[in-house]
Amino acid sequence: MTRKAVVIGGGAIGAMCALEILRRGLSVTILEPGEPGGEQAASFGNAGWLSSHSVLPPSEPGLWKKVPGYLLDPLGPLAIRPRRFPAALPWLLRYLAAGSSEEKLVRTAEALRSLLEDAPRLHARIAAEAGIRDLVRDDGGLLHIYPDRATFGREARAWRIRSGVGIEWQEMDDQSLHAMEPDLSPEYRFGVLVGEAGHCSDPGAYVAGLTGYAVARGASLLKTRATGFSFADGRLRAVRTGTGDVPADIAVIAAGIFSQPLARAAGDRIPLESERGYHVAIDAPEIVPSRPMMVHDRKIVITPVAGRLRAAGQVEIAGIAAAPNWQRAEILKQHLLATFPGLARDGAVGRLHAWQGHRPSTPDGLPCIGPSRATADVLHAFGHGHVGLASSARTGRLIGQIVAGEPPEIPLAPFSPKRFR
Repeated sequence: MTRKAVVIGGGAIGAMCALEILRRGLSVTILEPGEPGGEQAASFGNAGWLSSHSVLPPSEPGLWKKVPGYLLDPLGPLAIRPRRFPAALPWLLRYLAAGSSEEKLVRTAEALRSLLEDAPRLHARIAAEAGIRDLVRDDGGLLHIYPDRATFGREARAWRIRSGVGIEWQEMDDQSLHAMEPDLSPEYRFGVLVGEAGHCSDPGAYVAGLTGYAVARGASLLKTRATGFSFADGRLRAVRTGTGDVPADIAVIAAGIFSQPLARAAGDRIPLESERGYHVAIDAPEIVPSRPMMVHDRKIVITPVAGRLRAAGQVEIAGIAAAPNWQRAEILKQHLLATFPGLARDGAVGRLHAWQGHRPSTPDGLPCIGPSRATADVLHAFGHGHVGLASSARTGRLIGQIVAGEPPEIPLAPFSPKRFR
């Protein structure tokens, strides 16, 4: 009898897990209350980076000194709403501890590198299978820009750690940077091009396309939300939903920020917090850069996405239910206009779109991938934070390998849900 797998979540991670489980001959049901790739999804609004070099956790040594400023400045690049602070404090303490030494940063970088290496190539392969190859760019690389070399030098530790895990890059002076991006503000005179990286030109359409491909290959898509599990004799029997039980021999929790209560139902208390992110996008922009770029002094990423120019970034710790602070989107707009002065200012007003979503983040910057404490029948695949889209392809492969009893292609110990006590 064919084993039944239920994938909880139809985002980038869930879609990749569904495809890889289908390859192993199981029947698959995807549970997703919203539209796959829709505006409610974290994948919809991200920067679209397939950044195989995003190996550092958001925390760093000495970050604790900045926490009072994060509480006092609601519009800073990392802000903590005072009302959320008491509830988020245990997560924040672990977050600060995870980046408290260079040794810890290196360990995290080694683990994330194993998860992210070759991400553009893996995505290109799957996109070609799904008939959406045009949405994945695995050439051209990703650009980091700085006002000058001295500013770049202040991030020497981060780039040294990247180098230590095998990442290479090309440094660009003022002339070569502006030859590549002639519309860039003259205040930026130094760049770093990471040639191995890539990007997705429309993350929402990409996730929708992957889910559609899974359905075309035989998966079922149910528009409902999972609420828990039904066990008997220590084995999974069904996934409970708002519309009834769905029979299951295997369940994969890939519900992003909504994964925490499901993990608890499977015996794991995973510290998960929303690192809320924002983006602003301009329709039909007068200027389109040749490739996505990270503007380091402004803490934003600029990416051409589906006929728009998107500026994404910022971190806000405010919980899931708090209303968006749209002043943060206004700040992103100002940063975008300053980076590309040729963009129309007054003329852009009617063409602006703002968005806010939830990065599901663990405090140590590493996702949870692997079996739950309660039973090997429930697998975790969530908590990818800032690298969800990029790491989704290999995460799906790992889940498929676990389900089939195959040796995992990378060590899973750093991502074990059991590392949290």
